[in-house]
Amino acid sequence: MAQIEIFGEIEGQPVHSLTLTADGGLRLTLLTYGARLMQLWAPDRAGGLADVVLGHDSLTDYQTQGGYLGATCGRFANRIAGGQFWLDGARHQLALNEGPNQLHGGPRGFDGVVWAIADHSDSHVTFTHTSPDGDMGYPGAVDLRCTYRIDGLRLTIEMTATTDAPTVVNLAHHSYFNLAGQGSGDVLGHSLQIAARHYLPVDASLIPTGAVLPVAGTAFDFTQARPIGHALPGPGGFDHCFCLSDPLVRTEGPLLRPCLTLMDLASGRRLRLSANAPGLQVYTGAHFAGTPGKAGATYGRYAGVALETQGFPDAPNQPQFPSARLDPGQTYQHLMLCDFTPA
Repeated sequence: MAQIEIFGEIEGQPVHSLTLTADGGLRLTLLTYGARLMQLWAPDRAGGLADVVLGHDSLTDYQTQGGYLGATCGRFANRIAGGQFWLDGARHQLALNEGPNQLHGGPRGFDGVVWAIADHSDSHVTFTHTSPDGDMGYPGAVDLRCTYRIDGLRLTIEMTATTDAPTVVNLAHHSYFNLAGQGSGDVLGHSLQIAARHYLPVDASLIPTGAVLPVAGTAFDFTQARPIGHALPGPGGFDHCFCLSDPLVRTEGPLLRPCLTLMDLASGRRLRLSANAPGLQVYTGAHFAGTPGKAGATYGRYAGVALETQGFPDAPNQPQFPSARLDPGQTYQHLMLCDFTPA
């Protein structure tokens, strides 16, 4: 079974860490706080292991440093303009946590709660959480499950939700990747290729304008592999949603689409990500500045890149975007398949 330890305590509630291992493959450490990925050890082309996700060594840092490192974000990941939306003729005012807007579910989103452990083995763990009606302003009680499963060099993340009343749901996994190893410097030299021919431009508050623009001829064109830092769109780097364009295909069971390939050329570590979500938020971690990491590391600007498959930001307010609505009797399902076979 998975190795389980006490990592800390929040308001008298224990926070557990769980370590999963796959023979000859990946090793993961997860936290019940935020159903969060804390460590992910992956091999280079010579078999050398490195921890390739950013994180912290203490629960206090996870609570105070921000950035959502490794967390499961929701009830609505990304931004909702004005922190409000209308559903079936009713206006819902949400808790604000980014100026006049809401980000990643509000000041106490799913990243900031302690999830329960429903079941686990050496190679998987399932976390559960119930978000009550009115949580951060959202209607309907929502039951959530988040399962991490490893098989050799593959990691599958499955997030599901059901509701007892109409609501909106958009869950995202928020690890920051550095395939050279966490704490090794910035990721601007990593090679990135994205299966997206369009992206969503944003305003000064990082809210989508409603337009859908082609990536061709812009800094957002990753249709061919190129360094992340080849042409940043501004001093803040990337914090934009790419519209995944490849059709869903069956991959040993679930319908998924190829999303991206990320690679550290020096080590040969590579991440090939497939998912069933329509969007991919790419955030290059511009906020890191002397941030405490793991094993004595300190994270600077662009120390990792978040690759968040998800629905489109502000979808509840932009009817031309894929709907984020969830009704009773339906099941929201977000699947991610991460293949770390080195090049």
